[in-house]
Amino acid sequence: MKPVPPGPVKARLGVAAAMGVWSARHRKTAVFGWLLFVVLAAALGGMHGSTQVTEAESMPGQVSRAAKILDEAGLKSPASETVLVQSATRSADDPDFRAAVGQVVTAVDGTGKAAEVRSPYDSKAVSPDGHSALVLVTLKGDREQAVENVTSVMDAVAGVQTRNPGLTVVELGDASSDKWIQDQFKNDFSRAEWTAVPLALGILLIAFGALVAAVLPVVLALTAFVAASGLVALSSGLLHTSNDAGSVMLLVGLAVGVDYCLFYLRREREERAAGHDAHTALTVAAATSGRAVLVSGVTVVVAMAGMFLTGIADFRAMAFATILVVVTAVLGSLTVLPALLSMLGDRVDRGRVPLLAGLRRPDAARTGGRFWNAVLTPVLRRPLASTLLAGAFLLALAAPLLTMRTANLTFQQQLPAGNPLVTASQKIEAAFPGSPAPATVVIKAADIDSPAMTAAIADLKAKALAGGRMHGPVEVAVHADRNVATVDIPLNGTGNDATSNDALKSLREDLVPSTVLTVPGTEAPVTGRTAGSYDFNAKMTGAMPLVFGFVVAFAFLLMLTSFRSPVVAGTAVVLNLLSVGAAYGVLTLVFQHGVGASLLGTAGVGAVESWVPLFLFVILFGLSMDYHVFVVSRIKEGHDRGLPTREAIAHGIRSTAGVVTSAAVIMVAVFAVFGTLSMQAMKQMGVGLAVAVLIDATVIRAVLLPAVMSLLGDRNWYLPRWLNRLPDLSHGGSVPPPATATAGPGRPAGPADGTARHRKVTA
Repeated sequence: MKPVPPGPVKARLGVAAAMGVWSARHRKTAVFGWLLFVVLAAALGGMHGSTQVTEAESMPGQVSRAAKILDEAGLKSPASETVLVQSATRSADDPDFRAAVGQVVTAVDGTGKAAEVRSPYDSKAVSPDGHSALVLVTLKGDREQAVENVTSVMDAVAGVQTRNPGLTVVELGDASSDKWIQDQFKNDFSRAEWTAVPLALGILLIAFGALVAAVLPVVLALTAFVAASGLVALSSGLLHTSNDAGSVMLLVGLAVGVDYCLFYLRREREERAAGHDAHTALTVAAATSGRAVLVSGVTVVVAMAGMFLTGIADFRAMAFATILVVVTAVLGSLTVLPALLSMLGDRVDRGRVPLLAGLRRPDAARTGGRFWNAVLTPVLRRPLASTLLAGAFLLALAAPLLTMRTANLTFQQQLPAGNPLVTASQKIEAAFPGSPAPATVVIKAADIDSPAMTAAIADLKAKALAGGRMHGPVEVAVHADRNVATVDIPLNGTGNDATSNDALKSLREDLVPSTVLTVPGTEAPVTGRTAGSYDFNAKMTGAMPLVFGFVVAFAFLLMLTSFRSPVVAGTAVVLNLLSVGAAYGVLTLVFQHGVGASLLGTAGVGAVESWVPLFLFVILFGLSMDYHVFVVSRIKEGHDRGLPTREAIAHGIRSTAGVVTSAAVIMVAVFAVFGTLSMQAMKQMGVGLAVAVLIDATVIRAVLLPAVMSLLGDRNWYLPRWLNRLPDLSHGGSVPPPATATAGPGRPAGPADGTARHRKVTA
């Protein structure tokens, strides 16, 4: 390999380097300023509390309009519960069966938490075979109050089941399912936090072999998460937040926070090991890894901003929370981290674990280690074959994407198999198809009690029952003082399959327009679980091209201005699209078709959660730039020093192999933790992210990137003259060459030329 030219090097300090140098010179100000910021953000956020997104905000289309009509009328959607009484041998007319139904009505009414309890003998909610009946319960208060009160009702129903072991007595409804999901979110969130943090710490211990160096990134990532959580709560009055946003913020915040600190810390340790004094090592780390962190952070922010284009409140909440935690993590990495490194000096290597420290080869940072050398050597020797093989492998992984079906999964699909709520739902739906989640026509009229509207509602009910796609019981509730009525119509099908969607389409496009909408001045949007899934999925499908185009275009422009090369920018975009496509393929294969799903403690549910593909795209496009910017920056450093392109590629890949491997293992471990959670959407998100990062850090960075850049040669750095006026965000210069090959932290560098120890990056 051609030697790196020695000699003094001048470099223009960029924003990242300037922040690092300032923080190192004002250590106490940077450290205590950060602590004050974290404490204030957390305290103010806790005092303010979180404002959650409303149903009208969270859903698009007719579902949103229906929610707004009910809100404007002061009608809160009541939380309803359904109690199934069922017997394989006795009919609903059997005295013991009737007695059990009476016990349910009495027990639920006796809790004082129910606004209305309707016996199946009054509502006619008896199955066609006569062996099942439904007790319909409406709880007092709004949804939040109902969730608090439902425990008493569930206990009462459980008591009836205990007294009647020969019958099935189970409960299902809005409040009971919401309570389970809220409790599970809280438990899962806590489990993920307590699992992911020790995992990240253990991986960093292996990477550094020293306790202090391992603890620093984890502490900074956690403090960034705490501060961002406070900021999200503080701003939730203006931009409402959600439970999903908190989970995503923890997921992304821990991953990027640890990775950013890891990049910075490993580069500073590498420069010290190469023989540079502490000031030079820190300045080089700020100018190189600091810049990579800044570019990567900006890319994640831009990518997440694309989610605002969906127009859905949950996505805006997730995007905003992620942007805040990434910005906070970048700020901490560029300020308090260099300040702490300046304070600690070589003491950052204290707390060395003898066994782990002994596993690390001294030259691994420069040579990449045996494994990565074994991978890289044949790739650079046969770049065309490597490109074709790796490309074919990724396209094969992506192939199942062509069969992907997205849906807003029902709570039965979201919950684990065998869950009591899922079991109850399956029993109810078998006896009363569509009953637990009927479509609701929300009618707003000039005069809801007019003869024309009364006749139109009756006509709607008759046509719904006669059409064959819907069935009874059809429930009508008229609120004359508000000129609003609701009509609940159960749909055939499972809730989000083709049968249910066809029934919904018939209701919206045929029945409603031909009945209630014939009355002038009437609105009649159709809502419900099937409608919510359909509208959400349609919104996602329509928003994807816009979001994808926005993210790809800005990522290309950012890479173009960062590396001054349309070839490097185009390569980055294509490689990222390949890794995203492969992740989509694996996601479809596992969660839609069920291949290997049992290994994850789940089963194929026939669809991918509607928001997961778009969310994965924006997250992965941002996160993959971590590695791309970090690796390509090192390749460009070597090229700027005079190395031929192929040797610069070898230098860049080998010198970053260790840190990329450590960072990828941390990300994969953190994301994999979310793949073990109970909710199907969280599983899909965690597995999708873990697979994509694993592919990105191995097949993409170790094989495709060096192979493609090797094939392109000097064309990698080509910039047309007409692009010379572009803003220049490049790092603007080289860095000092190693002073010696043997010096290390804690030892005075033995400069080969008598001056290397004092060589510094100068502004």
